[in-house]
Amino acid sequence: MLAATTLCLTVHSDPELSGAEERTAARLAAWLTADGFRVTPGVGGHGVVGVLRNGEGPRVLVRAELDALPVAERTGLPYASTVRAPGPDGRGVPVMHACGHDLHLAAAAGAARLLARAAHLWRGTLVVVGQPAEETLQGARAMLEDGLYDRFGRPDAVLAQHTAPFPAGMVAHGTGALMAGSLSFDVVVHGRGGHAATPHLTVNPVATAAAAVGALHALVATETDPDAPADRAVLTVCRLHAGDSRNVVPDRATLGLTVRAHSRAALDTLAEAVRRTVHAECAVSGRVDPPEITLVSRSAPNVPDPSATAAVREAHQALLGTGRVALWPPSMATEDFPLFGDAGQGIHGCAGIPTVYWMLGSVGARQWRAAPGRTPADKLAALPPNHSPEFAPDVRSALPTGVSAMVAAALDRLGSR
Repeated sequence: MLAATTLCLTVHSDPELSGAEERTAARLAAWLTADGFRVTPGVGGHGVVGVLRNGEGPRVLVRAELDALPVAERTGLPYASTVRAPGPDGRGVPVMHACGHDLHLAAAAGAARLLARAAHLWRGTLVVVGQPAEETLQGARAMLEDGLYDRFGRPDAVLAQHTAPFPAGMVAHGTGALMAGSLSFDVVVHGRGGHAATPHLTVNPVATAAAAVGALHALVATETDPDAPADRAVLTVCRLHAGDSRNVVPDRATLGLTVRAHSRAALDTLAEAVRRTVHAECAVSGRVDPPEITLVSRSAPNVPDPSATAAVREAHQALLGTGRVALWPPSMATEDFPLFGDAGQGIHGCAGIPTVYWMLGSVGARQWRAAPGRTPADKLAALPPNHSPEFAPDVRSALPTGVSAMVAAALDRLGSR
């Protein structure tokens, strides 16, 4: 466990952004090679695949993420990141593991080592995948389109876990849609620039974009059924940029927005509504070029396989005790893990693969007791969430549970000796 802890702290202090995970990938590759895995780097970018064959039997894939976020760390930890790296526009940004990917990676590595050393307990093939670019929802698709299953075999089950701010030493499983699917859009609104003193001679894209933001934020209420759980959705405009001067009307404004829902049908409905609404607001503004609307990424709702999830949940209860295996409510968070089981995305060779996904507690006992609130929900709301600059999993207590939970899940899906 000491080696896995060292790996976790090293990766935390040296994070890399999505698509740039060269050092992190090399660390995982070296670890798996040392444990006897046949390792292939560079799959779908910086993706790493390690394969350990142990006789005839099921093929089980364990997935962890490599990438970090453009967040300035404020945890005060002795191993806190001070890294800066070029962002998408080339300008330097702070980088932090603010979502627990460092801990996921260390847990997968630790589990791989234990399973390699306990090969007498299981049979089959263990595949460990270090996935790049999860935060941009591009890495899973890139690995699959680079032939992940054609080159390394179609798995019989795919396993993953994710940290969340509830007590370390616990895991939690959900039913139905554990996470939402998402759509991310970039929008360019065109105008006609000019002087602020003569606005009648311009078509101001700032005003058009502002009107579009208001209309977009009303779409969930008008386009989805509030009484249908599958239609639960959110739409959030997270970026609006236009111009560089107080007295110059710019030629264009840009928006960045995300749509999240628990069903593909709701996502499709809102995607069409986004396009229709933006076009309508631009048409009202005057005779200018139509808007440019680009779908940057899409992820499916995360719906783990019910049968496989029930079996792994039982394995976790046998390992940890029933009191440390909780139920997890549906979340509007999203990620690209469902693609490993296809999730209706039409990716060659992926349809029908059972996926199992659970949440891993990350809050140390002292921090949990000190968090304000009388109920677990109160404490969850008060603690720094994933993507916060203050998100700081308690590695000493969370990592051992992450390793053992992954080992138990893998053994449940692999064949027994």
